[in-house]
Amino acid sequence: MTFIEQLSAAWTARNSLLCVGLDPDVAKFPEALKDRPDAVLAFCKAIVDATADVACAFKPQIAYFAALRAEGQLEDLCAYIRTAYPDIPIVLDAKRGDIGATAEQYAREAFERYGAHAVTVNPYMGFDSVAPYLEWKDRGAIVLCRTSNPGGSDLQFLQADGTPVYQHVARLVAEKWNTNGQCGLVVGATFPAELQQVRAIVGDMPLLVPGIGAQGGDVQATVKAGRTAAGTGMMINSSRAILYAKANAGEDFAAAARRVATETRDEINRYRV
Repeated sequence: MTFIEQLSAAWTARNSLLCVGLDPDVAKFPEALKDRPDAVLAFCKAIVDATADVACAFKPQIAYFAALRAEGQLEDLCAYIRTAYPDIPIVLDAKRGDIGATAEQYAREAFERYGAHAVTVNPYMGFDSVAPYLEWKDRGAIVLCRTSNPGGSDLQFLQADGTPVYQHVARLVAEKWNTNGQCGLVVGATFPAELQQVRAIVGDMPLLVPGIGAQGGDVQATVKAGRTAAGTGMMINSSRAILYAKANAGEDFAAAARRVATETRDEINRYRV
């Protein structure tokens, strides 16, 4: 099964467009976990188990693991998700962007070492920086397009031939790079007007949409702007708002994550039709 097929099946089976981001920050872990050598793995596994039935994808952010020297725990986490929840795709958020043999190694890292079903990539260096990922025809390459951070406008909104650069990226990926039907785009929930523009350009191509939750993106505006005619087409990501949802001493962190993830999934679903 390809990444796109797996994602489409997860949208239906889970009745969800929610992608749960896995950004482990030990300083925010429960005290009982902080001193464990496998704290990162234990925390993330608990989040995965608590939210798997309401998530269409999991998105581990590699920098959080690497900064903690926890790449081995990321490998174990990805293996756990593939075994326990084989129908849920793993999107490795790495934002890689290099050329030639180096890009080939990054692709091997994502798809062999971590066993991810898709990886985020940067288009700034052009097609030959993305092509090595596309050689893995059953995997996904999710290209940065209109990112959720305010500084993204510094480059992405520059005009080229009268059109913003992010729209050139969307059209380039949709019309030239997506020859195997395995590409997606990153478009932030913080810019619903641009999200709508991208959807109009790329048709039903899947979009990874960060920016709700802690970044403040509006769920209703996001869904209305980015959904496909079938009411799918998006992995709407929330990370910190779910991971660190515990509101009081009596609430278990995993139960709190499940509560917020379920609420978020249900809010998204209210606007899908």
